[in-house]
Amino acid sequence: MATEFRLPELGENIAAGDVLKVLVAVGDVIKPDQPVLELETDKATIEVPSPVGGTVKAVHVKAGEKLQVGGLILTISSGAEAAPAKPEPRPAATTAPTPPVAAKSVPAPASASVAPAAMPGPKATPAPAAPPAPDLHRPTAPASPSVRRLARELGVDIYEVSGTGHDGRITDEDLRAFVRERLRRPTPEAGPVGGISPAAVPLPDFSKWGEIDRQPMKSVRRKTAQHLAQAWNAIPHVTQYDKADITELEQLRKKLEPKIVAMGAKLSMTAIAVRVIASALNVFPQFAASVDMAREEIVYKKYTHIGVAVDTERGLIVPVVRDADRKNILQLAVELARLAERTRNRKVTLEEMEGGVFTISNLGGIGGTAFSPIVNSPEVAILGMARSRMEPVFINGLFQPRLMLPLSLSYDHRLIDGADAARFLRWVVEALEQPLLLPFEG
Repeated sequence: MATEFRLPELGENIAAGDVLKVLVAVGDVIKPDQPVLELETDKATIEVPSPVGGTVKAVHVKAGEKLQVGGLILTISSGAEAAPAKPEPRPAATTAPTPPVAAKSVPAPASASVAPAAMPGPKATPAPAAPPAPDLHRPTAPASPSVRRLARELGVDIYEVSGTGHDGRITDEDLRAFVRERLRRPTPEAGPVGGISPAAVPLPDFSKWGEIDRQPMKSVRRKTAQHLAQAWNAIPHVTQYDKADITELEQLRKKLEPKIVAMGAKLSMTAIAVRVIASALNVFPQFAASVDMAREEIVYKKYTHIGVAVDTERGLIVPVVRDADRKNILQLAVELARLAERTRNRKVTLEEMEGGVFTISNLGGIGGTAFSPIVNSPEVAILGMARSRMEPVFINGLFQPRLMLPLSLSYDHRLIDGADAARFLRWVVEALEQPLLLPFEG
């Protein structure tokens, strides 16, 4: 029996990936769960295993191609079948699941859940008929009254939605998927709300002035560009700046450094900041929330998972430290070191990059005096850390040399007011300035 193996769902918000390497060839005999493809997604590099074993009859992809979820990868022959002089047609249901592209929208990026209050009207399949009265002549859309009400609340023309329920009925999830897809792929009239729109601003012909070289965006860079463009357009950003006197903290850090080095890690300011921020989020829960404009609700999360931006050769990756408020600083230092190493070596999993409620970006190891980070939507705040340096500080009538750490807090002004941001950052500064109260051990 011949089986078509298609790219399955890879995780939340993963719709496609770039094929880095095909691990099998025609004629190879493979086992169930054997990796057959190395794929770089928007978040990580993963190996895709085959759910069935058998002999590879055809390979439908090659390195360098972009592969969508549901795309055909292999044709596999299982069992002792004869030479396929006349392949027997099989119903689609007997093959590996193939998501119907037209019937069900591809999941959008996590940030797409933050929908604008008024969504532009869909125009993908306009009726060629003229003016306003077509509603009177349309057939009734197969949907329940509650689904119709939800469509009105979301600003969706229910006739534009394809149903996946029984007999093509439109479900709540069909509507939400339609909204997510609209936000991810905006119309030219809607602007770049759901991501970058290269066609909206044509570039000049740079080759008129000299030699150029065009390179395609890698998956991580493409996703970063789309996600940050969407965050910048959807979130009203404000950045609050402050400095923390970490003179005593640095002395304590150096004292504890040998212990953490013996554990195979490094006691970095990032690990300390993760623990401080985790405690701050318990005091200021709105900084770990999300804004749901579609429902006009604020989503408060009762868990404390902190994202940490890691600089890699592929671009910026943000793995997540789980339950940071339940771990001491030495434990966090060890976990961060291992997580960063796996991230740079492309071993981090998709699950390890999901679920964050707040992000920290530390550029102190590179340099700079300050910067304004962009909020990692659907989060509502991000902390930036620049390089600390000795500065003269006026204390008790005298200028004294103190080690000062520049901090910048960018936040979503829809949920967080300036006074709240100032209080939050002041709380963080005061925590860093009292190192003996920090949970390094125990």
